[in-house]
Amino acid sequence: MTDLDAPRRPATHGGAAPLVLAFGIVAALVAIVARPSDAHATATAVWPPFVLVAGLLSIGYAAQQDGLFTALGDRLAIAAHHGLTLYLGAAIAIAVVTSTLNLDTSVAFLTPVFIAAARERGEPEQPLLIACLLLSNASSLFLRGSNLTNMIVFAHTHVTGSGFVALMWPSALAGFVVTTVVVGLVHRRDLRKNGSRPVKPAPRIRVGFGLVASVAATVVILTVDSPAIPVAAIGFVVAVDRIIRHRERVREAVRVIGAPVLAGLFGTAVALGTLGRAWSGPEALLGRFDLFATAFFAAGTANLVNNLPAASLLAARPPAHPAALLIGLNLGPNLFVTGSLTWFLWLRSARAADAQPSIRAAIRTGVVAVPCAIAAATAALVVSAHG
Repeated sequence: MTDLDAPRRPATHGGAAPLVLAFGIVAALVAIVARPSDAHATATAVWPPFVLVAGLLSIGYAAQQDGLFTALGDRLAIAAHHGLTLYLGAAIAIAVVTSTLNLDTSVAFLTPVFIAAARERGEPEQPLLIACLLLSNASSLFLRGSNLTNMIVFAHTHVTGSGFVALMWPSALAGFVVTTVVVGLVHRRDLRKNGSRPVKPAPRIRVGFGLVASVAATVVILTVDSPAIPVAAIGFVVAVDRIIRHRERVREAVRVIGAPVLAGLFGTAVALGTLGRAWSGPEALLGRFDLFATAFFAAGTANLVNNLPAASLLAARPPAHPAALLIGLNLGPNLFVTGSLTWFLWLRSARAADAQPSIRAAIRTGVVAVPCAIAAATAALVVSAHG
């Protein structure tokens, strides 16, 4: 059995889950007691993203159990002629999985796959490790369901899935391409080291329930105005199917979607959103900024308090520049480990695969990538708005 054939378990938030849940419950209770009407309005606005992500994680786990991600990694390892082509293939795969199944799904399930692919070829694994983290964040602007922040920021506008794509795709593409180029340049020496391609036939990608559910969820996100319940229903059906066929237990299904963490983050979002509705300071400050200042301010706030609470706070009232705000919230977390929970999920996934992810190397790469990607994505927003 090769590294690529070894079974892989998705990483979870582990010991942090009880703390996140407890903090979220306390924060939400304080908000409800202090400002009940604002807390109710915030909860009504922010629950759809959490329900949507729960469904996408369940679907992503089914796809992983069907061997979809492993087959993808195998084919990349076999097809790539050298380290650079393996990296570019991995970048495209990350963008596709992040866009359709959310960035947490990408980091949880693709990180161990790309570690195994690098080991199979005898090439350095750090470039693919760092790419999986930074490009997952950088690819989360393509579709509405790619990141929780997308739906929170645009909750006031009621933008459709296709409308989100029409608005954000120039910025999403610019941010992804610039981040891909920066990661490639920073790690160009390792990417030039060519290992040997595995000598074995390319595996077939099986059309299982996970793949069908992934396609169905993507169609729903693009075509349905309020996709949270339909996508969650698809995820529920997928989970029930696996439980009925005795492929997993109820406890495993709950663990996969990270129910305690999602509940805790929901409580925190309610609390910060309530604060934002009661306090006009963030709205007034953002109203003075242009697109570029908004994006960079959002990036700084995301690294200060995490991008999800930052989204709840800064978008509690209709922001002056929601698209620019989202650029900073999604690309900014690549700067530092406090930017998003994706970092912690990435670390756990890599360590579960017996890898040694370098936080220092990821930060060094992010310091270069983030300002370049934010500037490029915001410039693309300006050009597309005036095109």
